[in-house]
Amino acid sequence: MASRPLNDDEVLSEMNKMVAFIKQEALEKAREIKVKADEEFAIEKAKLVKQEQHTIDAQYEKKRKGAEVAQKIAQSTLTNKSRLKLLHRREEHLQDLFSTSRSSILALAGDDGRYTQFLEGIIIQGFLQLMESNVTVLARKKDSEIAKQATEGAAKQYHEISGREVDYEIKATLSDDGAGGVKLMNGTNRITIDNTLDERLRLLEDSMLPEIRKDLFGANPNRKFYT
Repeated sequence: MASRPLNDDEVLSEMNKMVAFIKQEALEKAREIKVKADEEFAIEKAKLVKQEQHTIDAQYEKKRKGAEVAQKIAQSTLTNKSRLKLLHRREEHLQDLFSTSRSSILALAGDDGRYTQFLEGIIIQGFLQLMESNVTVLARKKDSEIAKQATEGAAKQYHEISGREVDYEIKATLSDDGAGGVKLMNGTNRITIDNTLDERLRLLEDSMLPEIRKDLFGANPNRKFYT
């Protein structure tokens, strides 16, 4: 049986079916595209959020570490300032103590009787250390007479102790600004014994300083070795 051509109604019906099919295909394709786009958007969004979170965490960590460093620096600076202030106060106390000691030796030099006896003692020490036949005694200008008297007595005692004679010369060349005492030189002027009050006080301060610090401020917890 030969096929017949479609009439207008049948053509229209077939076209409507084709349009409906194409439309359905388009809708399904559109849904697929939307689902895929939503998935890709969600993935990209999560990726961006994670990246931003890492960036924020890194910035926060950097700022936290910076704040910790700044706090440690500030604490260290404050500790050092306090330590320096404490050391300064301790040094002031020590200097006050040494000033008191110097005042005491100045008082000794102002008492002719005691001072003469003191000079005689340190001159004898010098004679015995040098053990020379010729010695020069250096004294302050204002101590010239007292030095002569003390050296004369010292030479006699030196002879009694050692059995030796000593020829001496007294030179008033030391500054009157010093606290007192004498220096002794051997005959060749190569050996000098400094028995001035200033030098003896300095040596005493150096040797007694650790003990004085311990008595005043207690033992140093950071010190590991003692002589």
